[in-house]
Amino acid sequence: MEEIELYIDDAKDSMLKALKHTELELTKVRAGKATPNMLDGIMVDYYGVQSAIQNVSSISTPDARTLAVKPWEKGMITTIEKAIRDANLGYNPQNNGESIIINIPPMTEERRRSLVKQAKTEGENGKVRVRTIRKDTNDELKKLLKEGAAEDAVKAAEEKVQNLTNDYIALIDQTLAKKEAEIMTI
Repeated sequence: MEEIELYIDDAKDSMLKALKHTELELTKVRAGKATPNMLDGIMVDYYGVQSAIQNVSSISTPDARTLAVKPWEKGMITTIEKAIRDANLGYNPQNNGESIIINIPPMTEERRRSLVKQAKTEGENGKVRVRTIRKDTNDELKKLLKEGAAEDAVKAAEEKVQNLTNDYIALIDQTLAKKEAEIMTI
């Protein structure tokens, strides 16, 4: 019985991680205004080591349509600028010798719809991760049943796992709905 609870706890932890990952991925989908996390995931060659852009510079938003990236070391400015261009996010970084300025263009209706589609894809990926966790946990519970665990206990555990799955999918849907509203708000 204790082993069954461990599987349920593991499933819950994994589903929480899937939710957090989905939330993180959705923050990378640009809504109307500039935010420093729009550059999350960009890696910079820092003396031969791949480092996250926020580890080699400060990123700020002087206004709603501008990102400013100020490297900790002046020598890194062209490397950071190249990394931003190579990330293929559609930004055109401007190097002023001190920092990199990125003007975020206002979004067209077509671009907003495209971003909503991208956000929905991320949401669906999160749901797939949660369902995969459910499947894996249920497979482990079935193994326990074959090893002699009580059928009632396994059935109850499968029900708990299904309830967790439903809860986390609902949370992903809420997060996605919030992000869609944010994207479509002009």
